[in-house]
Amino acid sequence: MVTESPASKSGRTGVLLVNLGTPDAPHTAEVRRYLREFLSDPRVIDMNPVGRFLLLNLIILPFRPAKSAEAYEKIWTPEGSPLLVYGRQLATAVGAALPEAEVVLAMRYGKPSLAAGLDHLRKAGCDRLVVVPLYPQYASSSTGSTLEALYQLAAERWNTPFIQVVPPFYDDPAFIAAFAHQGRDIVADLKPDHVLFSFHGLPERQIRKSDDAGNHCLVGADCCARITSANRNCYRAQSFATARGIAAQLGLGAEGEAWSVAFQSRLGRVPWIRPYTDEVLTELGARGVKRLAVFCPAFVADCLETIEEIGLRAVESFKAAGGEQLVLVPSLNASPEWVSALAGLIRPLL
Repeated sequence: MVTESPASKSGRTGVLLVNLGTPDAPHTAEVRRYLREFLSDPRVIDMNPVGRFLLLNLIILPFRPAKSAEAYEKIWTPEGSPLLVYGRQLATAVGAALPEAEVVLAMRYGKPSLAAGLDHLRKAGCDRLVVVPLYPQYASSSTGSTLEALYQLAAERWNTPFIQVVPPFYDDPAFIAAFAHQGRDIVADLKPDHVLFSFHGLPERQIRKSDDAGNHCLVGADCCARITSANRNCYRAQSFATARGIAAQLGLGAEGEAWSVAFQSRLGRVPWIRPYTDEVLTELGARGVKRLAVFCPAFVADCLETIEEIGLRAVESFKAAGGEQLVLVPSLNASPEWVSALAGLIRPLL
C-alpha cells in the first residue's frame, strides 16, 4: 500500500513575487499600451469612471507615451527593462535560497502577467501560494491593486489556490539593514552634506482615504512621526518609518539637519503628498548643500523612477540650484542582503 505524505496531498508551495510593471519596449506604442493598462486602474486614478476615461484618453495618452518612451530609452539595457531584469535575477536567487518552493516573478501591469504567474505555479503543482507584493510601504494603488487583481484571477480558477500574503515590510529589520548596506560605502566615501530619502508620491486624497478614523492623516505636521492605529495603513507614515530606520542604521544624525524625506513623481494639478523632491533639491542647493546622497526606498529594484528621474534629471536640477554632486544609492535589486532578507520574510509561510 502506497501512502502519500501531507506535502504531496497539498501540492508544492509556490512563491509569487509581484512588482508593478514595465513596458515591453522603450517605444511609444508599447509605452502607450502599458500606461493605458496602468492608468485605467481605478485604484491608481481614483475618480469617477467618466472623468478617468476623459483624463486618460484626451490628456494623458495623446502626449505622455512619447515623452515616457524617451525616458525609458535612456535606461533600457540589452537584456530589457532594468525592473524586469533585476526582478528575474531576484526570483532566481530567492528560488535558490528556498529550494523547497517554486519561485516566479509577475507584474501587476504588463508582462509577465499575474495570470501567467498563477498558471505557471498551477502547472508546477503548487496548490499553496505565498504572494509577495514587492512594495515595502502599503498603498491602495500598488499593494491594494495587486491583491485585488490577484484574488479576482485566483477566484476564476476551478481549483482556487490557497493564498498567503507577505504584508508590507517597510520596517522589517532585515529590509532596513539591506538598504542601509547599499548606501553605507557611498555615504562613507561621499561624506554628503545631506542625505535625502525620496519616495514615490501619492495624491493627498489617497492618503486621507487610508485613514479609517478620518481625523489623523495630513491633519498635523507630526502626523507621520510614528505609526499608530490611525495611520497604520498610511503610505506616507510608513515611508517616514522606513527613512528613520535606514538613517538610524547609518548613524546619520538628526532629521531635518542631516537627512530628510521627500516625494517624487507627482502627476497632474491635484495636491500630492509633500514635500516634493524636485522642490527640496532646489532648496538644498540654494542653502549650500554641495554633496547629496539620495536613497529611493519605495523601490526594491532600480527602474525609471530611480535611474532616470533621480540619477539623471535630479542630478541636473541639483547642480542648477548650486549643488555639486548628487549620488543615487542603488536599489536592492538582487543583492545578497536583499535575497536573504526576502527569503526570511517568505520562509515562515512555506
